[in-house]
Amino acid sequence: MERNGHAERLQDLERFASLGIRAIRYPVLWERTAPDGIESADWSWSDERLSALQQLGVTPIVGLVHHGSGPRHTSLVAPDFAEKLAEYAGAVAHRYPWVEYWTPVNEPCTTARFSGLNGVWYPHDTSEEGFIRALINQCRAVVLSMRAIRAVNPDAKLVQTDDLSRTYGTPEMADIANFFNERRWLAWDMLCGKVDAGHALWDYLLENGAGADELLWFKDNACPPDVIGVNYYITSERWLDHRAERYPESHRTQYRGIPHADIECSRVLATPTPGIGPLLQETWDRYGLPIAVTEAHIDANREDQLRWLVEIWNAARKVQQGGADIRAVTVWALLGSFDWNCLVTACHGYYEPGPFDVRGPQPRPTAVATLMRELASGRPLSHPVLQGQGWWRRPGRFLAKPVATRTAVADIAVRGALRSTFPQPILITGATGTLGRAFARICERRNLACHVLTRQEMDIADPASVEAAIVRFKPWAVINAGGYVRVDDAEDDAARCMRDNAHGPTVLALAAIRHALRFMTFSSDLVFDGTLDRPYVESDTVAPLGVYGRSKADAERRVLDSDPQALIIRTSAFFGPWDQHNIVTQALDALDAGRPFVAASDQVVSPTYVPDLVNACLDLLIDRECGIWHLTNGAALSWADLVRRACAAAGVDDSGLEVRTTAELGLRAARPRNSAMSSERGLLLPSFDDALARYLREREMAERRPDGLESAHYAS
Repeated sequence: MERNGHAERLQDLERFASLGIRAIRYPVLWERTAPDGIESADWSWSDERLSALQQLGVTPIVGLVHHGSGPRHTSLVAPDFAEKLAEYAGAVAHRYPWVEYWTPVNEPCTTARFSGLNGVWYPHDTSEEGFIRALINQCRAVVLSMRAIRAVNPDAKLVQTDDLSRTYGTPEMADIANFFNERRWLAWDMLCGKVDAGHALWDYLLENGAGADELLWFKDNACPPDVIGVNYYITSERWLDHRAERYPESHRTQYRGIPHADIECSRVLATPTPGIGPLLQETWDRYGLPIAVTEAHIDANREDQLRWLVEIWNAARKVQQGGADIRAVTVWALLGSFDWNCLVTACHGYYEPGPFDVRGPQPRPTAVATLMRELASGRPLSHPVLQGQGWWRRPGRFLAKPVATRTAVADIAVRGALRSTFPQPILITGATGTLGRAFARICERRNLACHVLTRQEMDIADPASVEAAIVRFKPWAVINAGGYVRVDDAEDDAARCMRDNAHGPTVLALAAIRHALRFMTFSSDLVFDGTLDRPYVESDTVAPLGVYGRSKADAERRVLDSDPQALIIRTSAFFGPWDQHNIVTQALDALDAGRPFVAASDQVVSPTYVPDLVNACLDLLIDRECGIWHLTNGAALSWADLVRRACAAAGVDDSGLEVRTTAELGLRAARPRNSAMSSERGLLLPSFDDALARYLREREMAERRPDGLESAHYAS
């Protein structure tokens, strides 16, 4: 809550209510509210927010412990954990006696694995005994907490969450896979009073530190959930393979002394699993209790976030229509997540947006927010990108040789009006340019239908040519990735530069608004004169020094006048793995071969890694963003310093670098001394150092593989 800003933003609750949600999992965290005991609890934060949710008509499902051990004076394995949490739960209930729905402890089985067995979270135990102790303590805490809550509000209801996991594997791994598939139910089984001498894991529990009396206590004090909350991620379904050598080192492990690979099913099974639907049915058949999907999210590009949510929604509806009591699908998390790709074991700043993106001054609604509103209101789903399949069902998803299995193919065809033999494409200009080729490559990778057009196929400055292309291809969006790029030549070729860079984008913008299409075009850092001593932001006044900069500034004004919904991306100083014309590639090639390389020392720019740029641009386009955005990788470097940084990271001797001033280079077009850019709307691209490291890895991989072959990189 500190990192996403929600701790200080009461108005977020109105944003949440705008999504059409009827309930929200909401924190009144023990370690935050009463870190030093109930007597010194600070209720001010939750007082204000729970009251506001009431007024907005959104039902809170109050969570007390979420992937944590509570305050510092206790832990998941402390003997008094359950009693202390119950004391806090009773105090919360007394404070808010009207609250009906509660989740005292989130994901007790999963948290026990990560904290007691895998050593990832505090208290970092790595034993079966640690897992079982943490699990029993948490489940006992749930029972005692609900007892304390119901002493205040007899109608209080328990929403008990956990990961809806499922493990598959080779026959040689059957014993472990079967054990994992029994273990996943343990928390719910304990709460439902199902653990006794006849339970499949009774002996396992006793052999690893559980006492028969404490297990049978749950049978005598059953506290079945009023709603079973299932959390489902791409990582929830696992494949175990005894042939560990077939898989990347990162997915090799061992359990009970048996080496094997443990990998997401989507990354290895030739036929995808059916997904969440059969797992929901399995849960209903086992317990016969109401079910809600309490977390549904995927760390992926925007279109796949949408596809994932629709797939889960459709599966839940289908199981509901088959007779199961499915209450809800929860979109998790509304403000995105920080560093969950490393299970929050480090602060790398890795951010996954959700329905809102918090990387700007205020949370910005994404396309996921629009989809939520459509699902909540029953409106037809509107986004054309839903016509494609998610990466977890596409051929390029594999991290190892695919394994043939007999799993059924998921029924994901329920897309209503979105089903189409010919999905609407994105129309992209600039087929021969760096940016156009990058868009083509990444759209294919992201399964976004597109057509990349040459000047002969569509002359953007000719209204008739543009109209014909739109009628022919029927796009939902147009990206202008072409244009006049020769900055110095523009000084003697002003008419051609203005035609391609100002008039052409205006023609496209007019066509886009006429046909109700999304439109995106590109501008440049050269719209600025360089007199500021800080990076430029979107609202800074433009004052170009040359013809090229004037053409871009003119285009910005004319395009937004023509189509206020247009998206204009200012960016600069491209480098990337797929062309030989950018300064980083040219400098490394030359200096590594012992040839000199010349770079200016008095022009400060913001380098931009082309794959990052294109991915962020596509996300913004899908989000239906508009206006001017600055997109770079954030650094402010002279051209010479950029070369030095690249050489240092690549281990290349930079002694052959010849540093010159702009005047010494004799360039025809004037350049701003400082055209570095930042953003007042949101810093969406990763850091320059992160981008440079990925560029160098891609460069090294390209040198190793045969010509024409490309490594597959899919968001996961």
